[in-house]
This record gives sequence, C-alpha cells and structure tokens, in this order.
Amino acid sequence: MDLWRLNIFIKVIDSGSFSKAADQVLLTQPTVSSHINDLEAHYGCRLIDRLGKEVAPTRAGQLLYKYAHKLITLQNETESVMAEYHGKMRGHLHIGGSTIPGEYILPAVIGRYTADYPEAKVSLSIGDTRQITAEVLAGTLECGIVGALTKNRKLIQEEIATDKLCLVVPADHKWAERRRVSIENVFSEPFIIRERGSGTLQALLDSLSAAGHKSGALNVAAEMGSTTAVIQGIKNKVGLSVLSTLAVQEELLAGHLRAIPVAGLKLQRNFHLTINKQRTLSPLCKSFFAYLR
Repeated sequence: MDLWRLNIFIKVIDSGSFSKAADQVLLTQPTVSSHINDLEAHYGCRLIDRLGKEVAPTRAGQLLYKYAHKLITLQNETESVMAEYHGKMRGHLHIGGSTIPGEYILPAVIGRYTADYPEAKVSLSIGDTRQITAEVLAGTLECGIVGALTKNRKLIQEEIATDKLCLVVPADHKWAERRRVSIENVFSEPFIIRERGSGTLQALLDSLSAAGHKSGALNVAAEMGSTTAVIQGIKNKVGLSVLSTLAVQEELLAGHLRAIPVAGLKLQRNFHLTINKQRTLSPLCKSFFAYLR
C-alpha cells in the first residue's frame, strides 16, 4: 500500500468511474483497476462495488476513503511546509467557490497565483453556497469563497469583497429604458429564482426582508439551478431575475440584457472567505489567503 494507490482510490470514488479516474491520473483503465485490486488484496476485503459503468465504495471503502483523504492531505501539508522552509510554495490546494466567485473571480486570482508560484497546484470546485460550506466542513475542501453567511459555528468567515446585484430584463422589455422600477413593479412580473442554497437567492431574500417585504410576494415563474440557466431564461422571456452584475457583464455590454435599479431595495451582498476552525490551515492555503486579500 502506498500513497499513490490511495490517491487513485480517491479519484475512483470521487469520479464514480474507473475510466474517468484513469483520465485524471493519466493511466489506462486496466492499470487503475490493477491498483485497486492491489489495495483490496492488501486489506483483505472488497473496497469498491462495480455497478456496471459506475462504482460505489463498500462500507470498508468508505472507511478507507476517510483516512486516505487525511493521509493525502498530510502529504500535501508536508510538501508545503518543507517548501516554505526553503522559501518556496509547493503542494496541492483544494478550494471551493460558490457560483459567482467561483466562475468570475477565483479563476483570475488562481491564474496569477500559480504564475507567481509555479510549483503550487490549485484545484477549484464550484457549487452553490450550501455545497461549498458542506465540503469545507467535511474537509474535502480546505477553504471556500461563498456569497452568504452561515450560522454553523464550526466555520469562520471573513468578508473579502462586495458584489452588486441588479434586476435583469431582456433588452426589448417594456422597462428596458427606465432608470429604475419599484418593488411593486417587480412583484407584478414573472420572476426566476435560483435554487435553495444559492447565495444570490439568499441575498435577494435578505434585501426584501430588510425592505419589509416577504419572498412570497414574488411571482415565481421558475426555479433554476445555475446563473447561466437564469440568464437564458431571461433572454427567452421566462421571467425577470436579480443577478450579480459580474455574471451579466458580457450580456449587458453586448446589448442582450438590461440592468435596472429597484427603488428601495439594497441589492448587494458580500463574498466570504470560509474555513473550518477545527482544522489547521496548510502553509499553501495561508499563502493563497494572503494573495487573495
């Protein structure tokens, strides 16, 4: 048993497939299967159930997965600490971002960071705020940048940026040339919301509550699971929505959509750097935080 085989085992479980894991580690599928067979022989039990094209960990596999993650994390921390001793940044950092910071902010930051520290590797997972905070709690991600606060006391959150939201309508909408609309106007039109767990949705609900309005006043026409889907829904006249200006910048510049302020509604939210206070941050993670700030 070695750490390389454990790393392959983790890839198989995370991807749910031998072939996908093989692509990720640049090996053939038979070689990946051979490594898993070696692990099963070493531990004397089946670790993975083969379910056609998909796989799932057995109970023993679930236990190994938990500790394999700890060993790989410790390996990365060891690499980072020793590199830091020599004045370098080296290792593999796993971070997460909710939709807006994950798609519109972090890629550029990661690009500049890895250009300055070429021996550092950063993996970025993207999900809604609820998913990212759950993975930070589980230790799958070392940190996350999300668009909403959490009430979980095991997490520490630091405000790092402000995001402006706006009411977005099609370019040929009857309000397209207006300077602002009222909240009552918004309630009268079909509206698209993001899924529960989205930071954008939470920011909208908080803004409505602060203005003395209930979310039930919205005329919800559809609920969509991504910002991209909401944008397409607006363009195809499903309804209006409130989105981050970062997410619709290109569509606004191209003239496909219009952004309109809503009188009496403070449409903004903060992005929060999120960590698990029960876990020790790696030197690489601390370095990335300093860079991000």
